[in-house]
Amino acid sequence: MKRRVRSSFAALLGCGFVVTNLTGCLLQGTVGGQTLPSAYYLQDDVQYFPAGPEFKLTNAVNAYDEYRAEQALIQEGFAP
Repeated sequence: MKRRVRSSFAALLGCGFVVTNLTGCLLQGTVGGQTLPSAYYLQDDVQYFPAGPEFKLTNAVNAYDEYRAEQALIQEGFAP
């Protein structure tokens, strides 16, 4: 009977450990409504993504302008 209780306790403890690691409780904490960083935030790999253009169709407009310029050259008699 004791062996059964011990194995159940060990299984429950193991499941608790897995769930705790999956939820990130060990890496991040909440105190007083604030989410605090992990203790390893200084070693984190910081990624920087520069802001893109405001107008999302910049490449399309540039391609269309090049096409119009090329068509104007063709109409004038110059081959590209």
